[in-house]
Amino acid sequence: MKKLFFITLTMISLNAISQNVMTPEILWKLGRVTPLGISKDAKNVVYKVTTPSIEENKSNSKFYVIPVNGGNPTEVASTKDLLTDKNISPDGKYLVYNEEVKLNKVLGKDFYPKLEKSDAQIYDGLDYRHWDTWNEGNFNHVFYKETIEDAVGTDIMGNENFDSPQKPFGGDEDYIWSPDSKSIFYISKKKAGTQYAISTNTNIYEYNLETGKTLNRTEDNLGYDTAPQFSPAGNLTWLQMKRDGYEADKNDIIVDFKGIKMNLTATWDGTVDSFLWSKDGRKVYFLAPINGTKQLFEVNFPGLTKIAYNVSQITDGDFDVNDLIGFSGNNIIVTRTDMNHASEIFSFDMKDKTWKQLTNVNTATYNTLALSKTERRYVTTTDGKKMLVWVILPPNFDKTKKYPTLLYCQGGPQSALTQSYSFRWNFQLMAANGYIVVAPNRRGMPGHGVAWNEQISKDWGGQVMDDYLSAIDDVAKEKYVDSARLGCVGASYGGYSVFYLAGIHNNRFKSFIAHDGVFNTQSMFGTTEEVFFNNWDFGGPYWEKDNAVAQKTYTTFNPINLVDKWNTPILIIQGGKDFRVPIGQGQEAFQAAQLRGIKSRFLYFPEENHWVLKPQNAQVWQGEFYKWLKETL
Repeated sequence: MKKLFFITLTMISLNAISQNVMTPEILWKLGRVTPLGISKDAKNVVYKVTTPSIEENKSNSKFYVIPVNGGNPTEVASTKDLLTDKNISPDGKYLVYNEEVKLNKVLGKDFYPKLEKSDAQIYDGLDYRHWDTWNEGNFNHVFYKETIEDAVGTDIMGNENFDSPQKPFGGDEDYIWSPDSKSIFYISKKKAGTQYAISTNTNIYEYNLETGKTLNRTEDNLGYDTAPQFSPAGNLTWLQMKRDGYEADKNDIIVDFKGIKMNLTATWDGTVDSFLWSKDGRKVYFLAPINGTKQLFEVNFPGLTKIAYNVSQITDGDFDVNDLIGFSGNNIIVTRTDMNHASEIFSFDMKDKTWKQLTNVNTATYNTLALSKTERRYVTTTDGKKMLVWVILPPNFDKTKKYPTLLYCQGGPQSALTQSYSFRWNFQLMAANGYIVVAPNRRGMPGHGVAWNEQISKDWGGQVMDDYLSAIDDVAKEKYVDSARLGCVGASYGGYSVFYLAGIHNNRFKSFIAHDGVFNTQSMFGTTEEVFFNNWDFGGPYWEKDNAVAQKTYTTFNPINLVDKWNTPILIIQGGKDFRVPIGQGQEAFQAAQLRGIKSRFLYFPEENHWVLKPQNAQVWQGEFYKWLKETL
């Protein structure tokens, strides 16, 4: 009997060891779940699954419904009749939509009609390009029309050369109907040219259908006003950042209650990602980063009573809650991820505090894989703070072995490093390739208080660099870490971090990878399209010689001034259509490395932006990423 038990146990162990691990090909065959809402009859969750095709170099989508209480999914040809069309006015008389309109002359042929083959572009101000497209004089505008056949639309923005939805990522969430169907509320940053490029001052505007007049409902606020929605009682609610030019300011929930603007999260030490009113209008549920994850919170809405606002955390665990879809009884329907699992739809019972997974789009695939293990580690920083560091261990981790280890540098710089699931910077895939990943929640990340989040602004090369080194030095003490085989990787601000650390690491690292990273802060200021970002984070422009804070950014904190200390192989990746961190940043870094005789490689994607979106390009990215690490680490 003992022999049989031993054989069975051995077979189980061998089976576990022989399990597959994540590969780039498997990663890009996973279905990507997008929730669309709860059906009109409140019985089903409606969602989309998008699956990339490497062979076709594109993605294909299918639509499904699944019961809100769980069950089997059903594919549907269309979602048109399943969901309430939020673009139809509550009284059913009108439809709101958006279209692009040509308002400004920009192209050579706009000015010289006979020269149709000219490809010239002429600008009198900034905002001449944004994210990955050039401004050709077209603007997004909001229209409405009657819901009758052949109805003619009305452009509620007229000849204004402003955008709604906002570019580059805004959609129909940027405009909503008032509950009485008399007004359309929309978001716009009504600034043009250079003023547009240096400001974050979006506002919420109310257009009255009867009078044709527009009212700025958030004129008193100078920062971002976004995500408008109405409470069940008809109170306009939105997210607000206070300071103009600061795109990572604390995001608060504002309710306009009887003409009084009430900040529900003013005294709470965090920042809100998104929110949803409870059906009875007594609470607002919202998502926010907290301690290396993203969780569900609630805040009560007492109206004008003397009862204080009280923010409470509802969910907790090593996972991220990402989308607020809707309610079903005591349950809230959301999406969830962790570092081993892409997004799926879950139901959370707010009374019993229990979870139920509704969709299983990728469960069968994950069941065939040996998964990585994520651990929390708290490291003391050089200024005596406790810093959360995520440590991701390879599948079938054996603490008696030694593993090469990667320091992961997060971008942003003020974006959360949580239990999210990336299809490029995928920790599960890094671990599956035999690397330990060290991912510190260094200075500048939300989820650890507003002060921690804000510290990085104007201090890009300061305390945060000590945080990185504290993290890798602490983990490198473990016997299972091969301290002679440490690498450092990152994108955007993470790419900046790689370039900077390459000059100060004192031979800690054996290999570097920087994707779309800031290499030269001065030329970055002169070529990036969202000038407000660098104005705030750099402390000002490089020509302000009396501005000590800005000058430190362009000298002490400028990676280009540390190239003489570079001595380590580096892979530099750059997107040709990245206007946020333009191509010159990668070119300058590669040229410097080559002329200094440092082993280096330039991976260039002419048609990609700040991200890599095409399936075949993504495979090349992964292939070169791991090939470089094998060559150098």
